[in-house]
Amino acid sequence: MNKTDRQLAIMLELQRSKVLRAEDLASIFETSVRTIYRDIQALSEMGVPILGAPGQGYSLMEGYFLPPVGFSAEEAVTMLMGTDFIEQRLDGDYASAAQAARRKIEAILPETVHDESKRVRETMRLLQAREPVTNLREKDYLGQVRRAIMERRKLLMTYLKKMPETDGNRKSTREVAPYGLALIQGNWFLIARCDLRQEIRHFRLSRMTELTVLEDRFLTPNGFNLNNYRPSDDRNIRVLVLAHPEIADKIAETCHYYMESTEERKDGLIVNFLVRQPEELLSYILGWGGDVEVLEPESLRHRIREEAEKILKRY
Repeated sequence: MNKTDRQLAIMLELQRSKVLRAEDLASIFETSVRTIYRDIQALSEMGVPILGAPGQGYSLMEGYFLPPVGFSAEEAVTMLMGTDFIEQRLDGDYASAAQAARRKIEAILPETVHDESKRVRETMRLLQAREPVTNLREKDYLGQVRRAIMERRKLLMTYLKKMPETDGNRKSTREVAPYGLALIQGNWFLIARCDLRQEIRHFRLSRMTELTVLEDRFLTPNGFNLNNYRPSDDRNIRVLVLAHPEIADKIAETCHYYMESTEERKDGLIVNFLVRQPEELLSYILGWGGDVEVLEPESLRHRIREEAEKILKRY
């Protein structure tokens, strides 16, 4: 942080915290107390009304606000929750920037708006309890991927696929050109052109290992915009399931991406799924237990029986 940015940040800290000692400011900005003394003197010479009380610390003159920006409680909540999201979901660089942004926003809020926005945030949660948390390894990968995207550098990784190949191996080494990142249902995905498959593929960061940013560069296709990108739907295998109507909401919540249609019948609810491979639904169906029955394809019915027998043997 350069001197000008630090001095502005000192004013914002004083505005937010009311009274701070030089030692407190030195700790916040990771500098020496002597440097803070010089910054305070420079700000005073520029006309910023900083008051110093021996044994207490520094404060801004009552009624002095910088910058002259006003927010409603709703606007403040919107921005502060946005910084919460960034801090929770992105890598360290953006997490630090989110913390700094939050401090600046809180510093310029009038006391009444600050208190009201605090009460609103205490009654709202940004993330659902069942959503996965972005762990430290993923945040590290996220930072590397994000920088590779900006520098247009290729990535080399070992990727653990969801479904094994015919030889039973799930690991694959991929070299990719990273185009963008998407957060889908609490999971970070890399959208990249895979050199092995010669097409755009999606890679879940939680399944990456041994990630390396290469020196090789790539060119993004002309006109590519992640906000306008729509992946092709290659689901072409139909799975029919008979379900108890009482778990219809559970099926919709956990498996809506694969669901195509539902039909109510006397004996239950017929759910029509489209998948790339029937095994994609295996864990979901096992989780629904005796409340569902796979009607077709027969290969999936057989796989369910096999898994049920394995479970029975363990118990």
